[in-house]
Amino acid sequence: MGETFKKAGVVGWPIEQSKSPIIHGHWLEQNGISGSYEKIAIEPANFEKDIQSLIADGYRGCNVTIPHKEAALAMADVVSDRAKAIGASNTLVFKDDKIHADNTDGVGFISNLKQLAPKWDAKLGPALVLGAGGAARAIIYSLLQEGAPSVVIANRTQAKAQTLADFFGDHVTAITMDDVGNVLADTQTLVNTTSLGMVGQPDLVLDISALPKTALVTDIVYNPLETDLLKQAKSLGLMTVDGIGMLLHQAVPGFEAWFGTRPTVDDVLREKVLSA
Repeated sequence: MGETFKKAGVVGWPIEQSKSPIIHGHWLEQNGISGSYEKIAIEPANFEKDIQSLIADGYRGCNVTIPHKEAALAMADVVSDRAKAIGASNTLVFKDDKIHADNTDGVGFISNLKQLAPKWDAKLGPALVLGAGGAARAIIYSLLQEGAPSVVIANRTQAKAQTLADFFGDHVTAITMDDVGNVLADTQTLVNTTSLGMVGQPDLVLDISALPKTALVTDIVYNPLETDLLKQAKSLGLMTVDGIGMLLHQAVPGFEAWFGTRPTVDDVLREKVLSA
């Protein structure tokens, strides 16, 4: 296979559920690149040792998923500003005898909105983010970077949301889910980053009828593709964006770094991932 064969993958524990090989496999084939991208199961206790083994085996890098995102950041030699700000890494690049860590979740989130809702502008008004986990952290960072004047984090436990608000500073505040109704009228971007509404999870019970008609509603859940939250938003005539595009767009920077070609997110890829 020689030196021209390029290897990358996705590491996690568990890893069987990952759709990343479908995405990268499609791009490898589409661009005629000699390479591979595979699922690699790594137990938490073996993370650093197994990453070093991938480097020794000639891998160019890997995506990182649960539960390794913090560990990936900690072992990197070079960390991007956004990965540092988010506190986690989902993309490692092995280059020049160094491990480079990046976080592309926020980039994926924003790119998805810009592709599917070109009229959306973060600067139009406050954002409301439901949930205070790892995905919320990346999304809040990216919304602030895009110029959102303020972000409200709503979480079941306010303490967790407050910790995140304190991390980001003055323009971010925390409330409980019970208080969401009090801020909807001022919200221009509503984002669900929780697993509520996903297949096998409890429903997200929320009346969003107080949102302005100019608001955009997006859900990072993509199974089902149209969640009850998005159905409600559509029935109110609001802009909506589903969650599958974030998964597709976050994969772009890693692919480009490992395989040397910037891929495109198109309908063929969307359908391939959704039907898998």
